[in-house]
Amino acid sequence: MKNVHPSSAQHNWTQVDDYLNKLLIPTDSLLEQTLQSNAKAGLPAHDVAPNQGKLLQLLLQIHGAARVLEIGTLGGYSTIWMARALPEHGKIVTLEADPHHAEMARTNLTRAGLINKVDLRVGPALTTLPDVQEEYREPFDFIFIDADKPSNPDYLRWALRLSRPGSLIIGDNIVRDGEVVNAESTDNRVQGVRQFLQLISENPRLEATALQTVGSKGYDGFVIARVIEHHDTK
Repeated sequence: MKNVHPSSAQHNWTQVDDYLNKLLIPTDSLLEQTLQSNAKAGLPAHDVAPNQGKLLQLLLQIHGAARVLEIGTLGGYSTIWMARALPEHGKIVTLEADPHHAEMARTNLTRAGLINKVDLRVGPALTTLPDVQEEYREPFDFIFIDADKPSNPDYLRWALRLSRPGSLIIGDNIVRDGEVVNAESTDNRVQGVRQFLQLISENPRLEATALQTVGSKGYDGFVIARVIEHHDTK
């Protein structure tokens, strides 16, 4: 088997992503401006790739989701992709720990004309989720988890409380350049993902699959879980 240098592989993955995006996803100046504004404001380049944003949008449309919870807003790039898929009465509740990131997200969502579909909560998600539970009594149709990985197990527990049979739970960045298989990893992000996946595998309320991905964002992956039972409130 021919050895491929990592930098060469990354170049190839990025080229393929660029080709597929140009072919299948029309140029969107507003989304491009969102990424540029985020970079100029010093936000980390942790946004989903365009083809990943489009995947989220398609999943929402296929699922007919109207109530969405996003844990980890960053600058609102993924929020825009998903908010565009919502019906007229739809709402996305998005949680961001960093006030500067949240300010950028609010600016980007306002410019996109979508702020009326978004409830942006500022503060650590584990402190804002109880308020979300109190204020949004109907379960969410779709939950996207893309925040600090050590907290993923807690986010999953909250997602199960806030979902219904048929709800989809998506977790991003689960492969960690392949380190997810390393049980001895000292990286708390890797261990957070491993615990997250273990909890999904053990929970009888969930059926799930996970996919490895390569592309402009490197080597990673995501997990998709579907809630299949009612929550036992006893």
